Amino acid sequence: MRLAILRDNGADEDIPLPSYESAHAAGADIRANLAAADRALGVTLAPGARALIPTGLRMAVPEGHEMQIRPRSGLALKHGIGLVNAPGTIDADYRGPVGVILINHGSNDFIVAHGDRIAQMVLAPVIQALFHETAELDVTARGDAGFGSTGQG
Repeated sequence: MRLAILRDNGADEDIPLPSYESAHAAGADIRANLAAADRALGVTLAPGARALIPTGLRMAVPEGHEMQIRPRSGLALKHGIGLVNAPGTIDADYRGPVGVILINHGSNDFIVAHGDRIAQMVLAPVIQALFHETAELDVTARGDAGFGSTGQG
């Protein structure tokens, strides 16, 4: 499926478009495309801090789909870097700039450098529900057993 991508005004055109980094990757890596003033030093995330990192991109997600923005496992394992709203969603009718809200769960400062792979994107189909109120729900074996009902963590 083709996905139309537009670079923002002022975006560094030398930063590659999102790309799949292995033959069977589900997610395409997306990169930081920092403002000109931040490109030399990067953006520092102190422990516990979060920041909106620009990608320099806009996209036209096909109708009936969403683009999910997910953390990169290597950044999470090695540095404690995640996404505040994982997964983030880009709706099919959104045409604004794509940014990634990173958070530092680690114990050391983390510098997001211009061009770093900061997240991954997964294009996924969307089914919209027709909501209706009912007097009762069907019965299941689990019933209303909630948090922790299937065993330890």
